[in-house]
This record gives sequence, C-alpha cells and structure tokens, in this order.
Amino acid sequence: MSKSVKRVEKAIHDLKLSASVQRMPETTRTAKDAAVACDCSVGQIVKSMIFEGVETGTLKLLLVSGQHNFDLDKAPEVFGEPLMRADPKRVRSETGFAIGGVSPIGHLSEIEAWMDDKLLDYEIVWAAAGAPNAVFSVAPADLSMATKAKTFRVA
Repeated sequence: MSKSVKRVEKAIHDLKLSASVQRMPETTRTAKDAAVACDCSVGQIVKSMIFEGVETGTLKLLLVSGQHNFDLDKAPEVFGEPLMRADPKRVRSETGFAIGGVSPIGHLSEIEAWMDDKLLDYEIVWAAAGAPNAVFSVAPADLSMATKAKTFRVA
C-alpha cells in the first residue's frame, strides 16, 4: 500500500471518522469514474482541488461536488482574491498527494479548506484516498469538521 493511502488511513483513525479506505478495481480519477465505481451519484463524489491565491500565494483546498465545476472568475467574491491552479509539484510537496489522488484529509501541512454546500445535501459522500483507485465514504458534515472547511456556494 502506498504511503499516501496509509496517511489517509491514519488521518481517518486520528480524526475518529467512521470511514475506511476502499480500493476499487477500476480508476476513480474522474468524478464520473468514481461514481460508477462507488455505485453512487456523481454529486456524491468529492473533488479535492488545490488552488493558489494569486495575491497571497496561500493554498486553498476546494471540496466540490462531482456535479459542479468552480468558476474561477467568481473566486474574488468568494475568497477575497483571484485563484489559479496550484503547481502540481507544490501540491505534491505540501499535501503529499499527486493531482488525481488528492485526498481532503491526511495532508503533510494544514491547508485552508472550503466545501461546496451542496455536498451537505447527501447522507454519504465519497472522496479520494491518496491513489487513483482508492476512496473512502463519509458523512459530509463529518468531513467538513475534519477539514475545518468553510462552506461556499458553487452553483
């Protein structure tokens, strides 16, 4: 098992989340692939996206429902500054995860987190667990508390 997946499992344990990492036989790299593999709706998939504040350089973790895309043009009104995609090397060095397997928990350093308010409409959501085929399911309110996420409206 990869170090990234082990780190997610440790975070689940340390945060006392009612969850366990599952390895899927197929990729869960895209929200659509993950929904098929997890036998759930695309909306229940948590896309963990890392952006960088253009003015502050601060990394921000956006937890977005798989059915939504965040419009970067709206970033200044939501986050107080424009955002840009974070450099993949910086994402790996500061989170410990490669793009496509970024988990919402288990990062190497603390990152400001924001959660799509529509994720809270579901009883269970599915998130990446550190590898392209590793996921875990969790109550969205528990995920929000674990990541200390502020909610925001995507769509």
